[in-house]
Amino acid sequence: MSGILVFVEHADGDIDRLSREALTLAASLVGATGGELEAVLVGPGAAEASGRLGGHDVRTAHVASDERLWAYAPAAWAAAIIELIGSRSPVAVLAGGSDRGNEVLAHVAARTGRPMAANVVSVAVADPWQLTRQRWAGSLLEDATLDADVHLLTVAPHVVSVAESDAAGSTQPTIATFQPAVHEPDLVARVTGHQAPEAGTISLTDARVVIGGGRGVGSAEAFATLEELASLLGGAVGGSRVVTSAGWRPHSDQIGQTGLRIAPELYVACGISGAIQHIVGCKAAKRILAINTDPDAPIMGIADYAVIGDLHQVVPAISAEIRRRAASRSPG
Repeated sequence: MSGILVFVEHADGDIDRLSREALTLAASLVGATGGELEAVLVGPGAAEASGRLGGHDVRTAHVASDERLWAYAPAAWAAAIIELIGSRSPVAVLAGGSDRGNEVLAHVAARTGRPMAANVVSVAVADPWQLTRQRWAGSLLEDATLDADVHLLTVAPHVVSVAESDAAGSTQPTIATFQPAVHEPDLVARVTGHQAPEAGTISLTDARVVIGGGRGVGSAEAFATLEELASLLGGAVGGSRVVTSAGWRPHSDQIGQTGLRIAPELYVACGISGAIQHIVGCKAAKRILAINTDPDAPIMGIADYAVIGDLHQVVPAISAEIRRRAASRSPG
Protein backbone atom coordinates (compact mmCIF):
# COMPACT_ATOMS: atom_id res chain seq x y z
CA MET A 1 0.00 0.00 0.00
CA SER A 2 1.25 3.48 -0.82
CA GLY A 3 -2.00 5.24 -0.06
CA ILE A 4 -3.56 6.72 3.04
CA LEU A 5 -4.85 5.21 6.28
CA VAL A 6 -7.54 7.02 8.28
CA PHE A 7 -8.27 6.39 11.96
CA VAL A 8 -12.08 6.38 12.06
CA GLU A 9 -14.09 7.05 15.22
CA HIS A 10 -17.62 5.72 15.39
CA ALA A 11 -20.60 5.22 17.69
CA ASP A 12 -23.82 3.23 17.38
CA GLY A 13 -22.77 1.93 13.98
CA ASP A 14 -22.27 5.38 12.48
CA ILE A 15 -19.14 7.31 11.53
CA ASP A 16 -18.21 10.33 13.64
CA ARG A 17 -18.58 13.67 11.86
CA LEU A 18 -14.94 14.69 12.34
CA SER A 19 -13.81 11.32 10.98
CA ARG A 20 -15.94 11.97 7.89
CA GLU A 21 -14.08 15.23 7.45
CA ALA A 22 -10.75 13.41 7.72
CA LEU A 23 -11.95 10.81 5.18
CA THR A 24 -12.95 13.60 2.79
CA LEU A 25 -9.53 15.26 2.95
CA ALA A 26 -7.80 11.87 2.66
CA ALA A 27 -9.84 10.98 -0.44
CA SER A 28 -8.71 14.20 -2.09
CA LEU A 29 -5.07 13.22 -1.53
CA VAL A 30 -5.22 9.61 -2.68
CA GLY A 31 -4.77 10.46 -6.36
CA ALA A 32 -1.57 12.35 -5.66
CA THR A 33 -0.14 9.52 -3.54
CA GLY A 34 -0.96 6.83 -6.09
CA GLY A 35 -2.45 4.39 -3.60
CA GLU A 36 -5.80 3.52 -2.06
CA LEU A 37 -7.79 4.83 0.87
CA GLU A 38 -7.99 2.51 3.86
CA ALA A 39 -9.43 2.89 7.35
CA VAL A 40 -8.82 1.47 10.81
CA LEU A 41 -11.64 1.10 13.33
CA VAL A 42 -11.45 0.02 16.96
CA GLY A 43 -14.13 -0.81 19.49
CA PRO A 44 -17.64 -2.31 19.63
CA GLY A 45 -19.67 -1.85 16.45
CA ALA A 46 -16.56 -1.36 14.31
CA ALA A 47 -17.61 -3.98 11.74
CA GLU A 48 -21.09 -2.44 11.45
CA ALA A 49 -19.65 1.07 11.07
CA SER A 50 -17.33 -0.20 8.34
CA GLY A 51 -20.37 -0.70 6.15
CA ARG A 52 -20.83 3.09 6.13
CA LEU A 53 -17.44 3.72 4.55
CA GLY A 54 -18.30 2.83 0.96
CA GLY A 55 -19.54 6.34 0.26
CA HIS A 56 -16.08 7.66 1.16
CA ASP A 57 -14.26 5.43 -1.36
CA VAL A 58 -12.59 3.37 1.35
CA ARG A 59 -11.23 0.16 -0.18
CA THR A 60 -10.27 -1.73 2.97
CA ALA A 61 -11.51 -1.34 6.54
CA HIS A 62 -9.17 -2.82 9.15
CA VAL A 63 -11.10 -3.83 12.26
CA ALA A 64 -9.24 -4.58 15.49
CA SER A 65 -10.82 -7.67 17.01
CA ASP A 66 -9.31 -7.62 20.52
CA GLU A 67 -12.11 -6.97 23.04
CA ARG A 68 -9.59 -5.36 25.40
CA LEU A 69 -9.60 -2.42 22.97
CA TRP A 70 -13.34 -1.88 23.17
CA ALA A 71 -12.84 0.61 26.00
CA TYR A 72 -10.92 3.69 24.91
CA ALA A 73 -7.22 3.19 25.71
CA PRO A 74 -5.10 5.68 23.72
CA ALA A 75 -1.78 3.83 24.00
CA ALA A 76 -3.36 0.52 22.98
CA TRP A 77 -5.27 2.06 20.08
CA ALA A 78 -2.04 3.71 18.94
CA ALA A 79 -0.31 0.32 19.08
CA ALA A 80 -2.94 -1.09 16.72
CA ILE A 81 -2.32 1.75 14.24
CA ILE A 82 1.45 1.31 14.50
CA GLU A 83 1.02 -2.36 13.65
CA LEU A 84 -0.91 -1.41 10.50
CA ILE A 85 1.75 1.13 9.56
CA GLY A 86 4.24 -1.70 9.65
CA SER A 87 2.13 -4.09 7.58
CA ARG A 88 0.49 -1.64 5.14
CA SER A 89 3.20 1.04 4.72
CA PRO A 90 0.87 4.01 4.15
CA VAL A 91 2.33 7.36 3.11
CA ALA A 92 0.07 9.09 5.62
CA VAL A 93 -2.19 8.44 8.60
CA LEU A 94 -5.01 10.92 9.16
CA ALA A 95 -7.53 11.38 11.97
CA GLY A 96 -10.25 13.85 12.82
CA GLY A 97 -9.21 16.74 15.05
CA SER A 98 -11.11 15.37 18.06
CA ASP A 99 -9.68 14.81 21.53
CA ARG A 100 -9.22 11.15 20.71
CA GLY A 101 -7.89 11.70 17.22
CA ASN A 102 -5.22 14.09 18.48
CA GLU A 103 -4.32 11.93 21.48
CA VAL A 104 -4.04 8.63 19.60
CA LEU A 105 -1.93 10.09 16.77
CA ALA A 106 0.29 11.84 19.33
CA HIS A 107 0.99 8.42 20.84
CA VAL A 108 1.74 7.04 17.36
CA ALA A 109 4.17 9.91 16.69
CA ALA A 110 5.95 9.56 20.03
CA ARG A 111 6.36 5.81 19.73
CA THR A 112 7.59 5.82 16.15
CA GLY A 113 9.73 8.95 16.37
CA ARG A 114 7.85 10.71 13.57
CA PRO A 115 6.57 14.31 13.45
CA MET A 116 2.85 14.98 13.70
CA ALA A 117 0.87 18.01 12.52
CA ALA A 118 -2.38 18.80 14.35
CA ASN A 119 -5.38 20.84 13.19
CA VAL A 120 -4.49 20.82 9.50
CA VAL A 121 -6.66 22.92 7.19
CA SER A 122 -5.20 21.99 3.78
CA VAL A 123 -2.50 19.75 2.31
CA ALA A 124 -0.48 19.85 -0.91
CA VAL A 125 1.35 16.62 -1.71
CA ALA A 126 4.92 17.61 -2.59
CA ASP A 127 8.43 16.90 -1.36
CA PRO A 128 8.05 17.69 1.49
CA TRP A 129 4.29 17.97 2.04
CA GLN A 130 3.02 21.54 2.29
CA LEU A 131 0.47 22.18 5.04
CA THR A 132 -1.68 24.97 6.40
CA ARG A 133 -2.83 24.44 9.94
CA GLN A 134 -4.56 26.28 12.74
CA ARG A 135 -2.55 27.60 15.68
CA TRP A 136 -3.41 29.54 18.82
CA ALA A 137 -6.94 28.17 19.10
CA GLY A 138 -7.66 28.85 15.45
CA SER A 139 -6.80 32.55 15.58
CA LEU A 140 -3.68 32.03 13.43
CA LEU A 141 -3.03 30.05 10.24
CA GLU A 142 0.47 28.64 9.87
CA ASP A 143 2.11 27.45 6.65
CA ALA A 144 4.37 24.50 7.40
CA THR A 145 6.10 21.51 5.84
CA LEU A 146 5.84 17.90 6.99
CA ASP A 147 8.81 15.76 6.00
CA ALA A 148 8.45 12.10 6.96
CA ASP A 149 8.17 8.64 5.46
CA VAL A 150 4.71 8.40 7.05
CA HIS A 151 2.86 11.70 7.40
CA LEU A 152 0.83 11.90 10.61
CA LEU A 153 -1.81 14.61 10.79
CA THR A 154 -5.20 15.49 12.23
CA VAL A 155 -7.77 17.60 10.39
CA ALA A 156 -9.00 20.80 12.04
CA PRO A 157 -12.67 20.46 13.03
CA HIS A 158 -15.31 21.76 10.64
CA VAL A 159 -12.98 23.18 7.97
CA VAL A 160 -13.60 20.40 5.43
CA SER A 161 -17.07 20.19 3.90
CA VAL A 162 -18.36 16.63 3.77
CA ALA A 163 -20.50 15.89 0.73
CA GLU A 164 -23.52 13.69 1.36
CA SER A 165 -22.64 10.22 0.11
CA ASP A 166 -24.73 7.17 -0.69
CA ALA A 167 -22.88 4.39 1.09
CA ALA A 168 -25.51 1.83 0.10
CA GLY A 169 -25.00 2.53 -3.59
CA SER A 170 -21.20 2.55 -3.40
CA THR A 171 -18.67 -0.25 -3.52
CA GLN A 172 -18.39 -1.55 0.02
CA PRO A 173 -14.91 -1.86 1.51
CA THR A 174 -13.28 -5.18 2.19
CA ILE A 175 -13.32 -5.79 5.95
CA ALA A 176 -10.00 -7.11 7.22
CA THR A 177 -10.06 -8.23 10.85
CA PHE A 178 -6.74 -8.20 12.65
CA GLN A 179 -5.50 -9.04 16.14
CA PRO A 180 -3.07 -6.31 17.21
CA ALA A 181 -0.34 -7.06 19.71
CA VAL A 182 -1.52 -5.37 22.90
CA HIS A 183 0.56 -5.32 26.07
CA GLU A 184 -0.81 -4.73 29.55
CA PRO A 185 1.08 -1.43 30.07
CA ASP A 186 -0.84 -0.07 27.06
CA LEU A 187 -4.09 -0.64 28.95
CA VAL A 188 -3.19 1.16 32.17
CA ALA A 189 -4.88 4.38 31.00
CA ARG A 190 -8.34 3.53 29.72
CA VAL A 191 -11.97 4.53 30.04
CA THR A 192 -13.68 2.45 32.71
CA GLY A 193 -17.17 3.90 32.53
CA HIS A 194 -19.47 5.94 30.36
CA GLN A 195 -22.50 8.01 31.29
CA ALA A 196 -24.99 8.05 28.45
CA PRO A 197 -27.07 11.22 27.83
CA GLU A 198 -30.75 11.17 28.66
CA ALA A 199 -32.97 9.55 26.05
CA GLY A 200 -34.10 12.03 23.43
CA THR A 201 -31.28 14.48 24.17
CA ILE A 202 -29.84 16.18 21.09
CA SER A 203 -26.05 16.33 21.07
CA LEU A 204 -24.53 19.79 20.80
CA THR A 205 -22.17 18.56 18.10
CA ASP A 206 -25.07 17.17 16.03
CA ALA A 207 -27.72 19.83 16.64
CA ARG A 208 -28.80 22.00 13.71
CA VAL A 209 -29.69 24.80 16.15
CA VAL A 210 -27.77 25.62 19.33
CA ILE A 211 -28.83 28.16 21.93
CA GLY A 212 -25.84 29.31 23.97
CA GLY A 213 -25.98 31.12 27.29
CA GLY A 214 -23.34 33.21 29.02
CA ARG A 215 -22.87 35.26 32.15
CA GLY A 216 -25.78 37.48 31.11
CA VAL A 217 -28.27 34.64 31.67
CA GLY A 218 -27.77 35.25 35.39
CA SER A 219 -28.47 31.86 36.97
CA ALA A 220 -29.00 28.18 36.35
CA GLU A 221 -32.74 28.63 36.72
CA ALA A 222 -32.81 31.37 34.07
CA PHE A 223 -31.66 28.83 31.47
CA ALA A 224 -35.28 27.62 31.40
CA THR A 225 -36.14 30.26 28.79
CA LEU A 226 -33.24 29.12 26.62
CA GLU A 227 -34.36 25.50 27.01
CA GLU A 228 -37.85 26.50 25.86
CA LEU A 229 -36.50 28.22 22.72
CA ALA A 230 -34.25 25.26 21.94
CA SER A 231 -37.23 22.89 22.29
CA LEU A 232 -39.32 24.97 19.89
CA LEU A 233 -36.49 24.94 17.33
CA GLY A 234 -35.52 21.31 17.81
CA GLY A 235 -32.13 22.35 19.10
CA ALA A 236 -29.78 22.00 22.07
CA VAL A 237 -28.55 24.32 24.82
CA GLY A 238 -24.91 25.04 25.60
CA GLY A 239 -22.98 27.57 27.59
CA SER A 240 -19.75 29.53 27.93
CA ARG A 241 -16.89 28.63 30.26
CA VAL A 242 -18.13 31.16 32.82
CA VAL A 243 -21.46 29.34 32.95
CA THR A 244 -19.95 25.90 33.48
CA SER A 245 -17.43 27.23 36.01
CA ALA A 246 -20.32 28.71 37.98
CA GLY A 247 -22.06 25.33 37.99
CA TRP A 248 -25.08 26.58 36.04
CA ARG A 249 -24.51 23.97 33.33
CA PRO A 250 -22.41 20.78 33.25
CA HIS A 251 -18.99 20.88 31.60
CA SER A 252 -20.34 18.67 28.81
CA ASP A 253 -22.40 21.70 27.70
CA GLN A 254 -19.40 24.02 27.40
CA ILE A 255 -18.76 25.54 23.98
CA GLY A 256 -15.25 26.80 23.36
CA GLN A 257 -11.56 26.02 23.17
CA THR A 258 -11.63 23.81 26.27
CA GLY A 259 -15.11 22.52 25.52
CA LEU A 260 -16.98 21.55 22.37
CA ARG A 261 -16.57 22.94 18.87
CA ILE A 262 -19.94 23.13 17.19
CA ALA A 263 -21.08 23.72 13.61
CA PRO A 264 -24.87 24.14 13.61
CA GLU A 265 -26.99 25.81 10.97
CA LEU A 266 -27.81 28.50 13.55
CA TYR A 267 -26.11 29.50 16.79
CA VAL A 268 -27.98 31.91 19.08
CA ALA A 269 -25.57 33.46 21.59
CA CYS A 270 -27.49 34.88 24.56
CA GLY A 271 -25.67 37.10 27.03
CA ILE A 272 -22.25 35.94 25.80
CA SER A 273 -19.56 38.60 25.39
CA GLY A 274 -17.51 36.42 23.05
CA ALA A 275 -14.01 35.83 24.40
CA ILE A 276 -11.67 34.29 21.80
CA GLN A 277 -11.87 30.92 23.58
CA HIS A 278 -15.64 30.84 23.06
CA ILE A 279 -15.47 32.09 19.48
CA VAL A 280 -13.13 29.18 18.67
CA GLY A 281 -15.95 26.85 19.65
CA CYS A 282 -18.77 28.47 17.68
CA LYS A 283 -17.22 30.16 14.64
CA ALA A 284 -17.97 27.18 12.39
CA ALA A 285 -21.72 27.85 12.74
CA LYS A 286 -23.29 28.79 9.39
CA ARG A 287 -25.24 31.66 10.97
CA ILE A 288 -24.78 33.39 14.33
CA LEU A 289 -27.42 35.50 16.07
CA ALA A 290 -26.14 37.46 19.08
CA ILE A 291 -28.46 38.82 21.76
CA ASN A 292 -26.66 41.21 24.09
CA THR A 293 -27.12 44.55 25.80
CA ASP A 294 -23.57 45.57 24.84
CA PRO A 295 -23.29 46.59 21.16
CA ASP A 296 -19.48 46.49 21.45
CA ALA A 297 -19.24 42.93 22.73
CA PRO A 298 -16.69 40.86 20.72
CA ILE A 299 -19.41 38.39 19.69
CA MET A 300 -20.95 41.18 17.61
CA GLY A 301 -17.86 41.17 15.40
CA ILE A 302 -18.58 37.67 14.10
CA ALA A 303 -22.39 37.64 14.35
CA ASP A 304 -24.46 37.61 11.16
CA TYR A 305 -27.40 39.11 13.03
CA ALA A 306 -27.60 40.96 16.33
CA VAL A 307 -30.31 42.08 18.73
CA ILE A 308 -29.24 44.80 21.15
CA GLY A 309 -31.42 44.15 24.16
CA ASP A 310 -32.09 42.21 27.34
CA LEU A 311 -32.12 38.48 26.60
CA HIS A 312 -34.70 38.00 29.35
CA GLN A 313 -37.13 39.99 27.22
CA VAL A 314 -35.90 39.05 23.74
CA VAL A 315 -35.74 35.25 24.12
CA PRO A 316 -39.28 34.85 25.52
CA ALA A 317 -40.53 37.16 22.76
CA ILE A 318 -38.94 34.95 20.09
CA SER A 319 -40.47 31.85 21.66
CA ALA A 320 -43.88 33.51 21.82
CA GLU A 321 -43.69 34.47 18.13
CA ILE A 322 -42.71 30.91 17.16
CA ARG A 323 -45.69 29.52 19.09
CA ARG A 324 -48.02 32.10 17.53
CA ARG A 325 -46.94 31.25 14.01
CA ALA A 326 -47.17 27.53 14.69
CA ALA A 327 -50.72 28.00 16.01
CA SER A 328 -51.76 30.04 12.98
CA ARG A 329 -50.68 27.21 10.68
CA SER A 330 -52.54 24.55 12.65
CA PRO A 331 -55.83 23.40 11.09
CA GLY A 332 -58.98 24.37 12.92
